[in-house]
Amino acid sequence: MRRSWGVLLLWALALVFALNTGRDWAYNLFYFVSGVILVALWWAWTNIRGLALTRVTRAQQSQVGKYFEESLSLENRSRWTKLWVEVQDFSDLPGHQVSRVVNTLRGHSTSRWQVRTLCQQRGRFTLGPIALVTGDPLGLFRFSRQVPGTAPLVVTPAIIPIPQFTQPSGYLPGGEMMRRRTPYITTSASGVREYAPGDSFNRIHWPSTARTGRLISKEFELEPLADVWIFLDMHQAAHTEAPWMPPPDEPLPWLARRSERLELPPSTVEYGVTIAASLVHYFLQSDREVGFLSYARYREVVQPDRGERQLNRLLETLAVIQPRGTIPLAQVLASEGTRLARYTTLVVITASTDLQWVSALRGLRTRGVQGVGVLIAAATFGPAPDWRPVLSELHASGLPSCLVRRGDDLAMALGQPVGGTWRGTAVNYRGWSGYPRQEG
Repeated sequence: MRRSWGVLLLWALALVFALNTGRDWAYNLFYFVSGVILVALWWAWTNIRGLALTRVTRAQQSQVGKYFEESLSLENRSRWTKLWVEVQDFSDLPGHQVSRVVNTLRGHSTSRWQVRTLCQQRGRFTLGPIALVTGDPLGLFRFSRQVPGTAPLVVTPAIIPIPQFTQPSGYLPGGEMMRRRTPYITTSASGVREYAPGDSFNRIHWPSTARTGRLISKEFELEPLADVWIFLDMHQAAHTEAPWMPPPDEPLPWLARRSERLELPPSTVEYGVTIAASLVHYFLQSDREVGFLSYARYREVVQPDRGERQLNRLLETLAVIQPRGTIPLAQVLASEGTRLARYTTLVVITASTDLQWVSALRGLRTRGVQGVGVLIAAATFGPAPDWRPVLSELHASGLPSCLVRRGDDLAMALGQPVGGTWRGTAVNYRGWSGYPRQEG
């Protein structure tokens, strides 16, 4: 911009000098400056024309700890060579570096490049828009053109493989028989029906098919397993976090599909969301029906179901949930607990140090609801009340519980109970003293 104003000032001075002196060489200087300005303006105007940019994404969903890939191609459809074209990307995905300068793009040629970005934060992001900027070789004029079109991207929370998450010892795995038809193949066959287009071969009942001379399919019922509900506490006053800087990228990101090490932000919210996503995956892998409830800004509820579609639905919910709730966890348990069926397993994930939610969870046992507490030690993340009284109350109430501290291996923390009666080996937390060593 300063160079443009300087050339315009030189043009004005040359004009004034030529008019005042009337000499031929002064007019020649004025004509030369005018010609340079006109040629630069024409060059910049033609450079922005005939350009087409295409971006291709392999998927519109990624996951924390995985790489998101995007391919871009800049095509010059004109006969003239573009000396330089700057691609400016306005995506809000953290660390997504699409912007670059393409030099010497010949006529009727295409420049292609690929971008891989390590997703380190969950959420819903927007890819684009993109602006193409170019100009003349002297840098006097710059023209830009917006490339229309944006694409959404959902980054779901990371899933930590959990080898074991033991149920309470008083839990009846069979629960109550559920006389409900299901499109899934289970071990509970309820009858036969006519074959329908789309039925797999393992649904066909061959003895009936041979007897009737036409294809007969089996019908199934849900296995007699009680539902699993996951309550994630999003009460704003219960959470805390510490300053965090994302770790640097891998030295050779093109050789890996996911990061070798996953570092969660030091936030009780992010730990809670990751724990919820990992437990959802664990129970769905065990062919259980999983439901989800959380009081964030609004009441977020997903009815129990099973299968890959349920996993995607819950992960998309967890990707955008934020701690904006105003209702304490104890009130949530008191109001929502009355709607849970008998033999339901209720997993509560919270960083709250309020003892009232433990009393509410203990009271649900009179209705046959088996409660499990996953307590996030907020004091290990930042200024927060002591979490040990809550853990002591869970232990005294006979409620199974897990303790997660900052920097813990979530797979080990969720697989090792610290209170209550479990099917596995009980671990007494009283043998541990003092706060853990904080990392980061």
